[in-house]
Amino acid sequence: MISSFYLFLALGAACGGFVNGLAGFGTAIFALGFWLHIMPPMQAVAITLAVSITTGAQGVWVVRKAIRANPRRLLWFLLPGICGVPIGVASLSYLDASILKLVIGMISIVYGLFFLAQRSLPRVTRSMPAADALIGFISGIFGGAASLSGALMMMWNAVRDWQKAEIRAVLQPFNFVVLSCGTAMMAMNGAYDIQTLSYLALAIPVALLSAQAGIALFRRMQSDAFRRLLIVMMLISGCVLVIRNIV
Repeated sequence: MISSFYLFLALGAACGGFVNGLAGFGTAIFALGFWLHIMPPMQAVAITLAVSITTGAQGVWVVRKAIRANPRRLLWFLLPGICGVPIGVASLSYLDASILKLVIGMISIVYGLFFLAQRSLPRVTRSMPAADALIGFISGIFGGAASLSGALMMMWNAVRDWQKAEIRAVLQPFNFVVLSCGTAMMAMNGAYDIQTLSYLALAIPVALLSAQAGIALFRRMQSDAFRRLLIVMMLISGCVLVIRNIV
């Protein structure tokens, strides 16, 4: 029984870390499926947040040059996103997070199926800072309410006329900052007790190593292939969200 517990813990860390290293998001989608089987939801979410930001730090480092090349682009998303986080957290008192996840999951499925059916992906070529700010703000609310800060961000960025490093230079640090805020709030509520920290002692090293494998694959991908990967990831994550909230 103990061995199966740690096997599920390690598998969740490996899957979540690899996906985060490859796409810059997705730890929660792919790790929670394992961890919710072996621990209470609050503890599973606390571990997921901590693993997300530790693996995300590696991804931020990978695209640091792209971030420095155009920091204003990131800030158009990030500053409104930070403002949205406390609104999302406050909404938990009257908003059912499971319904929100179900809605986002269904939108992600429609989005993924629609764009995968296209021979060529649409490209938004002009600068749209107002739209970027709105997407960032709503994503911050989603992050605070349901730990899904990357969903809307990725839908929008996947159709931008950006290179893969430019897409990730927005998506990865945005998720890192928003999820760090969520982790800090969980910590202040006492979520990280001795038992949870002991689980993290195993999960974090496994996730970091797996993230390196994902980063290595990311570096070999062409920009168009990476954009299609993001759309496939949206379809998969949407299916996982819907199934998890229905079953």
